[in-house]
Amino acid sequence: MVKASALWHHIWKEPIVAKSKNHRLISGQDDQAVLGPAPQTVVGVFRGHRRGFGFVIPQSPDKAGDLFIPPGFTHNAMTGDTVVARIMKRPAFRGRGRAKAPLEDVTGRAEAEIVEILERGQSRFVGRLAKDGKRWLVITDGNILDDPIVIPDVKATRARAGDQVVVEIIEYPVGERIARGAVVEVLGRSGDPEIDIVSIIRQYHLRDAFESEALREARAVVDKYDHEKARADRLDLRDEVVVTIDPDDARDFDDAISIRVLDNGHWELGVHIADVSYFVEDGGALDAEAKARGNSVYFPRHVLPMLPEVLSNGLCSLQEDQERLAKSVFIEYDTKGRRARKRYANTVIRSNHRLTYRDAAAILDGKTGDAPVQVVQLLKRMDRLARRIQKRRHADGMIVLDLPEIELVLDDRDQVIDVTPAESGFPHTIIEMFMVEANEAVAELFSRLRVPHLRRIHPEPPPGSQAKLTRFLRIGGRKLPDTLDREAMLKLLASVRGKPESFTINLAVLRSMAQAEYSPASSGHFALASKHYSHFTSPIRRYPDLIIHRLLQMYLDGKLKTPRMRHGAPSEKTLAEIGRHCSYSERHAEAAEKELRMVKILRLLEHRLGDIEEGVVTGVTRIGLFVQLRRYLVEGLVRFGDLPDDWWDVDVNAGCVVARQRNIRIGIGDLLKVQIAHVNIAIRELDLAVPPDVFSKREKKGKAVAVSKGDKSRPARGRKAPARGRGRRRRS
Repeated sequence: MVKASALWHHIWKEPIVAKSKNHRLISGQDDQAVLGPAPQTVVGVFRGHRRGFGFVIPQSPDKAGDLFIPPGFTHNAMTGDTVVARIMKRPAFRGRGRAKAPLEDVTGRAEAEIVEILERGQSRFVGRLAKDGKRWLVITDGNILDDPIVIPDVKATRARAGDQVVVEIIEYPVGERIARGAVVEVLGRSGDPEIDIVSIIRQYHLRDAFESEALREARAVVDKYDHEKARADRLDLRDEVVVTIDPDDARDFDDAISIRVLDNGHWELGVHIADVSYFVEDGGALDAEAKARGNSVYFPRHVLPMLPEVLSNGLCSLQEDQERLAKSVFIEYDTKGRRARKRYANTVIRSNHRLTYRDAAAILDGKTGDAPVQVVQLLKRMDRLARRIQKRRHADGMIVLDLPEIELVLDDRDQVIDVTPAESGFPHTIIEMFMVEANEAVAELFSRLRVPHLRRIHPEPPPGSQAKLTRFLRIGGRKLPDTLDREAMLKLLASVRGKPESFTINLAVLRSMAQAEYSPASSGHFALASKHYSHFTSPIRRYPDLIIHRLLQMYLDGKLKTPRMRHGAPSEKTLAEIGRHCSYSERHAEAAEKELRMVKILRLLEHRLGDIEEGVVTGVTRIGLFVQLRRYLVEGLVRFGDLPDDWWDVDVNAGCVVARQRNIRIGIGDLLKVQIAHVNIAIRELDLAVPPDVFSKREKKGKAVAVSKGDKSRPARGRKAPARGRGRRRRS
């Protein structure tokens, strides 16, 4: 899915307008030509749905917010297209179109129609080749294209029906005419686990091969590396007890930990990060490749690294018992976990032990096995210090969301055969606390020196999002202030911890927050309650961290003492450009990772049709209920036709449906037993049904309730006619 990253310029009061092929050009300040929409229009990026509707996300902040585009008003736009949308005053459409965001504003959005497509988001798509009579078609993956693409000539490609292919659009859809294209690559048989990964890589236009010049440069760096020369002028920590703690399947180790007890009774935490900047020269071919990628992309058992593996899994990786170069942050803590002082250094380390999170958890539980005594002692110190830091950060207002995660269980062919809850023991928190502290310490250094640097910012939730969250929570019967400040949000999350509605509330809070991004702006990190924060701890897999490492090297070389000495440091403008690119590449990678996981889970559920699972109602729309399966953490739709026979009153504004005959109310946050009914992998959709025997009548003080194990469904409030804004559905 392609997202536009450019910001739309402001339009001046008395513009000079000229016409171009696809845009209106408007003369702005200093005679700069800027693109501008016609009055009463909004320019933004379109996000479509296969059922015909969609949304336009404005490129500039707009009072109307995201716009809902009803079916028939999309002007053949596809997801990722930059479009001009004209706002319509048609309230009859309000309340529709919650399919892609069921937890967003349940009262509806401003509606618009697309009047012009300024720029197509992409021209290449991935899908399955099929034959329809005499026509060859490609059924595209995802939700960008509603209709298939006609392939006029297949013979030259040697592709067969059922093959997964990449197709280039020759003619975009116009009116009733569907798109036409040409097959440019045959990936393999659709449904093959290996082909699923390749398909996602092609679909998201990810780099799966390095430029030859970057590979040559990486090899040259390795060949000329001299341990003795590199070790000179570095703090030698090879005799220090140092460990790494990572997931079971980790291949690149970029952070290691040490702790010393000082003479004053304080503890000194050492966070040692792989010194990638020593090997990747600024402006070289390797740097250009890393910058273009922005980050590594992690798929199940498959990684697209930001750097060639001779570095990412070799010379830069802090492997056990290997001498490695690092940039280290040393933070002294008092007995209450408060920072006393900080120092920074180029170091050389040797990791004593490579631990997994499971290993660390076992050792802390007393199952030390054959772990060296000094490693066990270090882990116990890490545990005590991390708990004190965590307590301090919680007191400062750090927001921690309780959202479950799962791990995929794969067979030898990378096919998913099951899912299990992800490991979530305290060792995860230990590393998270230490990494956050190191990131904050580095950002505070540059902020104190007033040096422009690339920050990781997380703005406060926008007022509109806060208002939507408050309305959503009030639907569930919670008494809340009009604006949820930090204190109120923390109390809310604490009140639902361990309860059935916890998932829905935490997810709603997450969706109300702004997205974290990279920027030189000093706006702080809301979720961490941090005034200054930068990413420093993962330069093997994140380009912003590499930028910070280079700036830290300038500090260590004494080049940041005065503004006159800072020649070579990136300007604020350069940092802003890098930040925008890396923010986009990060979101792009996350979307690809999420979609592949969805595909793999759907392939598993294809073999489990008819199974009964427990889910949480996450949204109520005019087409049905959205339910998140608690075991698989995927969302499916229960259409009203798949609810048990009854008169169902639909109240989108109240986030519930009511069965009039059974007198049952189902609302957002309720637990519900559902049946896996249908899977459509191509469009990433899961259809669910509610078995008739899920509901049974039980009289309780004259009221009927919905009954299922752990169910929170509430009694219906009588049989009044539905209020304005509600609708009815008859299932018979």
